[in-house]
Amino acid sequence: MESGYVTTPFGRRPMSLGMLASQQLAETIEPGIKRSKWKLFRAICEARPALGVTDRALTVLDALLTFYPDDEISEEKGLIVFPSNAQLSLRARGMTPATLRRHLAVLVEAGLILRKDSPNGKRYARRDRAGAIGEAFGFSVAPLLARAVEIESLAAEAVADRELLRVTRERLTVCRRDISKLIAAALEEGVSGDWEGISTMFRALLARIPRVATAEDLTPLLDEMGLLRAEIINLLERRIKTKKIDANESQIEHHRQNSNPQSTYELEPSFETKQDEKAAADNDPNAGSSDERRLKPQKPSGGMSNRTGRAADPSAGPGLKSFPLGLVLQACPSILDYGPGGSICNWRDLMSAAVVVRSMLGVSPSAYEEACSGMGPENAATVIACILERGGHINSPGGYLRDLTRRTERGEFAIGPMLMALVRANGPTVRHAS
Repeated sequence: MESGYVTTPFGRRPMSLGMLASQQLAETIEPGIKRSKWKLFRAICEARPALGVTDRALTVLDALLTFYPDDEISEEKGLIVFPSNAQLSLRARGMTPATLRRHLAVLVEAGLILRKDSPNGKRYARRDRAGAIGEAFGFSVAPLLARAVEIESLAAEAVADRELLRVTRERLTVCRRDISKLIAAALEEGVSGDWEGISTMFRALLARIPRVATAEDLTPLLDEMGLLRAEIINLLERRIKTKKIDANESQIEHHRQNSNPQSTYELEPSFETKQDEKAAADNDPNAGSSDERRLKPQKPSGGMSNRTGRAADPSAGPGLKSFPLGLVLQACPSILDYGPGGSICNWRDLMSAAVVVRSMLGVSPSAYEEACSGMGPENAATVIACILERGGHINSPGGYLRDLTRRTERGEFAIGPMLMALVRANGPTVRHAS
């Protein structure tokens, strides 16, 4: 075949080890391999950054391939093209000779073509009496055939990376829009919460978006924005649930008032039957039946949820969003030292560690019990881990925990911003659960 021996460039152009390596690679063409030259060229265009060629160099390669006589490149049909500079310039959209030579050198250095120079540096072919080409001098496209699998693999990776970047950008754009409009809706509706802090965090995330970004740059930002969006939605959903509960209670109260117009419930909401009155009523034949007596109002219970004396908040506990254990441990690695055996593998281990830390920080059992009732056990343990992580900045952990519990019951506290702040403060090198 044409590339069956080592050839050096004509004139002052030096020989390099890269050229020798390309010639040796061209000798590794698998027997019988064929490729469509235009499909292969399209793959080279896709993999252009990985191959290290410019768009102008691809214009020259396009022009060179037009001189290949068949649509499929194969050893049987020859691998040498030998156009003159004038013809090559015409097919390269009128590229000047100096620019043409420069981009031909780029293609050679990238290992996409080889030079097979004649003794006088001219490009031509010798033909036999039947007109078949016996020997040709010019540019060999053997590296394209030898690297076909590699080029196609690089092209597939480039397409996948570009698609991933497109999808990531779209998701980031939607997430930015959602957060912006949800914050605006919350402020317009007067939803309670630290919206100024959430807005500041959102602006900080936007400032971290690079002008020219890869999918690897945008993925962490998308995760953090998704977490922030979930926390905002959680606050808004809790407000909606609270409104629904208030509306239902109002409807039930209205129904009770209208069901018995003769009832004294409206006039005497604090009426309570004493023991002697109850006994007298039982002995009074005119007092009515027991069912009628049960219609009389009793003293309201006040909705007490526990011995603390506070009304049960319907949004507390289940309404507060829980976060993955891995994220909690990433934000609060100090809690790992207090887990069973010095590690935390599940939520039970974290809650056990929180009990130890609670005692160490001086948080009273009643304060922690209120937190578990108002936030839920998992979230209460998470807050204890956050307090431990920020121990040097909190003067009274017990009072701080009680304040967070009260804010949770009012729908004014969210764990997400606290966790994300600690994740950023700890940096990328944090310990994980063993």
